[in-house]
Amino acid sequence: MPSVTRRRAPDPARHALVEAQILAATERLLAQGTSFTDLGVQRIATEAGVARSTFYTHFRDKSELLMRLANTMRTTAFDVASEWNPTAGAQGLAEVFGEIVGIYREYAPVLTALNEVASYDPTVREFWAAALNRFVENTVRLLTADQESGTVPADLDAGHAARIIVLGGDRAISEHVAATGPDTSGDAAFARELALIWWHGAYRRPA
Repeated sequence: MPSVTRRRAPDPARHALVEAQILAATERLLAQGTSFTDLGVQRIATEAGVARSTFYTHFRDKSELLMRLANTMRTTAFDVASEWNPTAGAQGLAEVFGEIVGIYREYAPVLTALNEVASYDPTVREFWAAALNRFVENTVRLLTADQESGTVPADLDAGHAARIIVLGGDRAISEHVAATGPDTSGDAAFARELALIWWHGAYRRPA
């Protein structure tokens, strides 16, 4: 009877380790100022210490790689934002924004790559739009609850208000981080101003 060579089952721990190496290598290259568009798969693989074919074992293409990197940022920021409740007041909101500014700083190279690739890749653009929509939906929920409790005027359009403050806030934080580089001295003041604009413009808009 002919012998049968059995293929060894993939090791989940090894798979996760190699994937982490590729993600970390990409972050290092981006932090060095390399444009994501100009960053080839071979260079990523070399930096990660793996074969080019190994890259494609873990990621369909560079866009999927970028979205995996951005997903960590998205999840971390959303977890912080979703823990805030209007009962914490404007000061609590300023603290939340301070944390989110820190997250944006940590992932600044990834954010730059996202904005770069979203301009020509509809998959990445839709991915990030969906990410921001989670924040919009959470904000709508909070504003609607405040309307029901009578702390926000009934004539506030929660949907429009949420999109304006979330999308505007995302852009403002991104530009603040890009403009200030490694200088964090103005982060607390920036977070406070953003929180007060959100608070008085929507969460506690006067009747």
